[in-house]
Amino acid sequence: MRILLIVNSFATSVTPRNTVQVHQYLARHHDVQVVETSERGHATRFATDAVARGLDAVIAFGGDGTLNEVATGLAGSNVALGVLPGGSTNVFARSLGMANDPLLAVTQLTAGLDGGLVSPIGLGEANGRYFTFHAGIGYDAEVVRQVERTFSFKRLVGQPLFVYAALKAWFVDYDRKFPHFTVTVDGRRIPNGFSAIVLNTNPYTYVGKRAVELSRAASLEKPLVAVVFRRLSTPLMLSTLWGALRSGGASARRGLEIIEGVEEVSFDYPAEFGYQLDGDFIDETKTLTIRHRPESLRLIKPMLVEY
Repeated sequence: MRILLIVNSFATSVTPRNTVQVHQYLARHHDVQVVETSERGHATRFATDAVARGLDAVIAFGGDGTLNEVATGLAGSNVALGVLPGGSTNVFARSLGMANDPLLAVTQLTAGLDGGLVSPIGLGEANGRYFTFHAGIGYDAEVVRQVERTFSFKRLVGQPLFVYAALKAWFVDYDRKFPHFTVTVDGRRIPNGFSAIVLNTNPYTYVGKRAVELSRAASLEKPLVAVVFRRLSTPLMLSTLWGALRSGGASARRGLEIIEGVEEVSFDYPAEFGYQLDGDFIDETKTLTIRHRPESLRLIKPMLVEY
């Protein structure tokens, strides 16, 4: 097979050494070309070019942001996507059951590729851009923006930086007194939205080795799940996190709505609000429409083995 390996050398777990090792392993049975990204959006352009050249597969080696860009470039084509964990969290790769070590993960990915484990999956689409595992609107997006403002520390500090950003946004930067948008889920209007997460798969993220599972109903083979906070109090957030960490899913309650089987969800407000996709802050907007796009991407699934 003709494969393009897209590498983000700035990602947390990517090194020159493991890049060479990954390339060598893939190249044992396949024709592999390696390219490195140098700026935001670069991976999407590489992926789009791979589609134009008729390659068989593109493998994203980097963090979830690199994966998002590659998926956006491949969506709607016949070129298969493979993923290798190279970031600090690697939500999507780990949600597939892959090892968090790229050298172990490449053996799983190659076994899946050689075994024909390629199948279509659904994506989310937000204002024309795709996402693989979730979109965050409001508070969730503000946390990601805080992390990106201190990006130079991300490689050194890792996940503690997310904790700091979450606390800073909660107590300082994000307005928790007034709503930030109105939500419409498949025609049902929900006023007074403070924050929201739209899931394409589960878990939402990881804290160390522990999965944060907001809804086990979220799946690549099903429509989206919308989690909408209608207030942002400390007790509500703590109870939601406790359920997500301990019981395998948050529970709907006063101030928190969880809607499954969502085909379309839109957000609007007179003032701008921020949103992020797959852990990358995208923009501020007054209107955001998210749709489920079934079978829009061919995914190489790993063949999982015990180590």
